[in-house]
Amino acid sequence: MEHLIAKISIMLVPALFAVMLHEVAHGYVAARFGDPTARLLGRLTLNPLRHLDPIGTLALMYFGFGWAKPVPVNFRNLHHPRRDMIWVALAGPLTNFTLALASAILLRGLGEIQANAFGATALGPYLQPLALMAGFSLYVNIILAVFNLFPIPPLDGGRVLSGLLPKRQADLLSRVEPFGFMIILFLVFFTDLWRIIQVSIFRFMVQPLAGSQTQVVEQALQFLIGG
Repeated sequence: MEHLIAKISIMLVPALFAVMLHEVAHGYVAARFGDPTARLLGRLTLNPLRHLDPIGTLALMYFGFGWAKPVPVNFRNLHHPRRDMIWVALAGPLTNFTLALASAILLRGLGEIQANAFGATALGPYLQPLALMAGFSLYVNIILAVFNLFPIPPLDGGRVLSGLLPKRQADLLSRVEPFGFMIILFLVFFTDLWRIIQVSIFRFMVQPLAGSQTQVVEQALQFLIGG
């Protein structure tokens, strides 16, 4: 029980910020481009109860990726629907990449404090939990950004691809959307694709950002996901 409480307390804040700000970013950019749907439904808020999806939250805890309830966007309300749809879709992953960068800066800063004898002594009880939170935040935000950029609707990458393709091809791609989530679940749970992508993400994105603090990210993942 104590381990579960520690796991939830370290994971909760980074995970909530990652999924909530991802969805709020979609709604905010949509509002800027003419669609007030998310604002009118009260989804431009940091109240987690407005955003959390129970299954997506459990998946985040046990599999290292997850999702929140999608912010509703009526693309027909956008000033230039096909063009603006690209920016609305990109807003979520770009927000996660920004949070990952901020987490990496915090993680490295905490590492510098830990290397300082006085800082380590004065702040010792708080440094390790904060470092684990920053390490998990770095990882989960990169994972969410990359995962959502898969070019399969209804993921953000599918929306971007639909906006870039000629209308005929975009219409063909949109027919995949009713089956998109099932395709994604199949690729994640029944093939090696997601495992290969996770390894590549860690090697080529997480490690360069974490630098000398990569071990802290590995400790966070072992504690939160493997433990």
